[in-house]
Amino acid sequence: MTRPEICRVVDAWMAECRELSALDWIRYVQIFENRGAMMGCSNPHPHGQIWATEHVPVEAAEEIANQLGYHQRLGRCLLCDYLAAELREQERIVCVNDEFVAVVPFWAVWPFETLLLSRRHVSSLAEFDAAQQLALAAILKRLTAAGDRLFGVSFPYTMGFHQRPTDGLEHRECHFHGHFYPPLLRSATVRKFMVGFEMLGMPQRDITPESAAERLRGLAAEPPPRPL
Repeated sequence: MTRPEICRVVDAWMAECRELSALDWIRYVQIFENRGAMMGCSNPHPHGQIWATEHVPVEAAEEIANQLGYHQRLGRCLLCDYLAAELREQERIVCVNDEFVAVVPFWAVWPFETLLLSRRHVSSLAEFDAAQQLALAAILKRLTAAGDRLFGVSFPYTMGFHQRPTDGLEHRECHFHGHFYPPLLRSATVRKFMVGFEMLGMPQRDITPESAAERLRGLAAEPPPRPL
């Protein structure tokens, strides 16, 4: 997809967030996308969904609780501080633009897991302005294209955004971000499985976040401008 085409998708996400958030019984809007048969998709194209629920899902609720605890203790945003640390170190950065940063987080469980963070402290897609809308489309194209180039295949993944609950409260602790969970490990045919100790004890990291970021970074470079 071209950037303008992706921008139309972002525009639809923003519109749906605003409309669904206005319903008084909705407490959370979860946008996600699955890509590839390896991730259970029956369609060859990325399969996007929006689930609007009357409760905050478990994964989002745990993140929000941690962000709230940090904000209450220090008076600052956890992900703003985390992003500042990653930008200082530069080791796990994959690609950046004026509004977003993609990083392989140090806690990554999946081999090429990435975290997409907004540079500005916004808590929801519904708050995006035109610059953020365009920048999100641009960095999504670079990040997904890097995955495709990594093993020379249409890169499978599950991707989704986490944002503030829609309960009418301000939720200053919440920082908009996206998660990419791709299952491929060492090639186009070798995937990571969670079994044995990983399910009963703890996940094992098959590749360091730094080496994953280094491999993706070279494939996510901004393409040179086309000649006139």
